[in-house]
Amino acid sequence: QVQLVESGGGLVQAGASLRLSCAASGRTLSSYAMGWFRQAPGKEREFVASISASGGSTRYADSVKGRFTISRDNGKNTVYLEMNSLEPEDMAVYYCAARPVWYTGIDANDYNYWGQGTQVTVSS
Repeated sequence: QVQLVESGGGLVQAGASLRLSCAASGRTLSSYAMGWFRQAPGKEREFVASISASGGSTRYADSVKGRFTISRDNGKNTVYLEMNSLEPEDMAVYYCAARPVWYTGIDANDYNYWGQGTQVTVSS
């Protein structure tokens, strides 16, 4: 079992930055590809970013490409999402997820473990 806990969300103004963290326990993350997803009120959960188990490969949703950066520190069993130039459209609950394969993925159904989420609110 993998337990995931997100942190770093908050209320910011448009144009600001936030760094989300996802700390894992129970298993080492070095064998898991990781992903960040988000869900806004009234909308379906959507893919944001994914990183391979080694950290050598990443994928991003078009809506965040160039503004968000996913990274990981396997020694700390932690994954990060650096979010810059935040827009009101980025406001959502952000979830961290893990899947026991090495390669990235964009489908939420392929992820086995999920955190509880952290709220990101962006004011215009």
